Amino acid sequence: MKNHYLEIFIRYLIIILIALPNLYIFYLIFTPLTIYPLYFLFKLFFNVSLSQNILIINGFSIKFIKACIAGAGYYLLFILNLSIPKIKFKKRLKLVLFSFSLFLVLNILRIIFLSLLLFFNISIFEITHKIMWYFLSTILVVLIWFLEVKIFNIKEIPFYSDFKFLYKNSLFKRKK
Repeated sequence: MKNHYLEIFIRYLIIILIALPNLYIFYLIFTPLTIYPLYFLFKLFFNVSLSQNILIINGFSIKFIKACIAGAGYYLLFILNLSIPKIKFKKRLKLVLFSFSLFLVLNILRIIFLSLLLFFNISIFEITHKIMWYFLSTILVVLIWFLEVKIFNIKEIPFYSDFKFLYKNSLFKRKK
């Protein structure tokens, strides 16, 4: 039982520490993983250049800010995956890699779609961009999580299962 307490402590400590400072690790990893595939893909069809986080397509520039990279989405997936108890390290690693990979691909597809709308001057760009920013990102994270639960046969509930265990083994539980 002491091992379970330690395992809970370590998982939640990692969740907190990985967010410092300001989700830096997610932006460090996923900025190039987002920008370079877009650069090479657009290069197949357009005259493209890349300067740091700015993609220039036929003289038209797209600046990738942190919101485009969606570091908070990766962090939410990370939290969901680490807040599940009773998962062996190898399976947890598969969960994280699966969710991050799928989110990366979907985010790249989202950026391609929005870039094409902007590039071809389609009037619905602004509203589509706002809808995707405010709603689709969150929906994608939730859908990826549900897909993980189904594919990897996850039985526990993030946070709740840990809190239930802690309460069950605490002094606050009423004696019968």
